[in-house]
Amino acid sequence: MRSLLILLLALPLGLSGQTVQKAKALYENGKPDEAAKLLDAIDDDNKEYAEAQYYLGRIAFDKKQYDDAADYFEEATEANDKNALYFEFLGNAYGTIARDANVVRQGFLAPKMKAAWEKAVELDPKNIGSRTSLIQYYLQAPGFMGGSVDKAIETAKQIVKLDAAQGHRQIGIVYEHQKRIAEAEKEYQAMVAADVKYQSVLINFYTLQSQPDKAFALLEQQLQKNPEDMMSMYQFGKVAAISGKQLDRGEQYLKKYLAYTPKQNEPSHAGAYLRTGMIYEKRGNKAEAKKNYQSALKLDKSLKEAEDGLSRVSK
Repeated sequence: MRSLLILLLALPLGLSGQTVQKAKALYENGKPDEAAKLLDAIDDDNKEYAEAQYYLGRIAFDKKQYDDAADYFEEATEANDKNALYFEFLGNAYGTIARDANVVRQGFLAPKMKAAWEKAVELDPKNIGSRTSLIQYYLQAPGFMGGSVDKAIETAKQIVKLDAAQGHRQIGIVYEHQKRIAEAEKEYQAMVAADVKYQSVLINFYTLQSQPDKAFALLEQQLQKNPEDMMSMYQFGKVAAISGKQLDRGEQYLKKYLAYTPKQNEPSHAGAYLRTGMIYEKRGNKAEAKKNYQSALKLDKSLKEAEDGLSRVSK
């Protein structure tokens, strides 16, 4: 009995597999700092070390500490090179760092992010996130660094086999990148036919292609089915603000949205104030436009569209 007790005391903290689970629960419940304290205590000789580094990476990534996140994800992949998710997020961290880096550092990071996403797909052929990241890489990277439209199309077609809607969406993105607008539209329509929840993507496509009437038609269908659909109201206001059409209904819907409390991953009130400001600006009402742009920036200082709008109407 005594020897068993000594053996148990000698085991690393968290060997039972409970420490990371507790930290994960804290992280998912919006307590990242508490989670990090538990995770930091896990040594590299503990079987939970790789998972602990992964979640420390997630916490750092959420805090926009991308270099730290990359370091944690590297540790996770070195401790366990069989987990696709670790490599996916490592690639994501490299990609995010590269976005704002100078040309030299981008050149250094590009092959590393590509290799990380490719490893994730190798480990888990069903990993759609890494495949979509690779598509963006193939579209943006020069040919000598592995960029290729053909590879992007091939990867998108592979996604179709895993998830038809997401696959057609990715093919549409490639065609849109190539300015093959009619073909992109067909792919986005196929996406919606496969899964109607992606209809907002088609609406945004029509809006950006200066085809607001098609966007409004889709939104009318949704609002007829559900007159209190807040997402459709927000989108209607957004299309109105960008296109300059149906401004009265757009304003009406955005004001209803501002009286609603958005759920997680739904458009923010900052965005709604921005679109309302755009509507007032299109009407020539600079005073009301200014108020709404200011309200948007009060809620989200990073909204450059609101900052630009405020600059225009303040002249």
